[in-house]
Amino acid sequence: MNSINQKIQNHYHKDGLFEDILNRLSQMNIDLNFVQRADIASVDEFHVRGAAVSKELAKSVDLIGKSVLDIGCGVGGPCRMLADEFNCTAIGIDLSSEFIRTATELSKLVNLEDKTSFIQADATNLPFDDETFDIVWTQHVQMNISEKKQFYSEIKRVLKKGGYFLYYDIFKTSNNPINYPMPWASDESLSFLFNSTEMNEILDKLDFTNYQTVDQTKAGLKFIEELIKKLQTNGPPKLGLNVLMKESTPIKIKNAYTHLKMGDLKLESGVFKK
Repeated sequence: MNSINQKIQNHYHKDGLFEDILNRLSQMNIDLNFVQRADIASVDEFHVRGAAVSKELAKSVDLIGKSVLDIGCGVGGPCRMLADEFNCTAIGIDLSSEFIRTATELSKLVNLEDKTSFIQADATNLPFDDETFDIVWTQHVQMNISEKKQFYSEIKRVLKKGGYFLYYDIFKTSNNPINYPMPWASDESLSFLFNSTEMNEILDKLDFTNYQTVDQTKAGLKFIEELIKKLQTNGPPKLGLNVLMKESTPIKIKNAYTHLKMGDLKLESGVFKK
């Protein structure tokens, strides 16, 4: 693993993450023999708006019964949602070995291990044959990837002809300096922001067709504002994204909110067809 990838893995790493989640569930008086997806929903989707935006994205194409690859799957929430609600077979890959271990154990916990699987892998060198998946899905991931052309080329390679690439990501919209830490990077050396026009140019050269684009910034700002109010009123939740973002959660949220509000960053989702 190269040094940047190792630093990115370190940024996300938390020892005993799955056991920490189990402990928190117990403290919430949830029977660990009967854990539901809803019980872990607040921690298992590591992106702005969580499960709500994942479900919106999922409804943008026909996903029923499809094979899905989630690149940068985190602890596996979207894979479990797709498997459970859209009868998909979902495979997640992530650079973080601890995320992959936790994702695997959480799927067992909610009895979705037969329809989901998780592999530690590099998004720019996917361990799959050509034209393996009906759908490739990625949320809040490319900001950690410097080799954008290789990243999107790999997405094209593993997609079946006629398949769809679904994304929900953070893009820069100005050349103003960004304050760190951010949820995806403790400092600038781990962050590779670019604008959506550059992404569109890469995908156009790869012969993708732009199927849908949605500006998610307004909805994302509203979500973060409500999150900040809850944190100020109630403190950190027993089980939430603070478990993944650790002690620096408040400053990461503040920095992301400020730059989205100022217009330096935007949230965008979309669909491309191969």
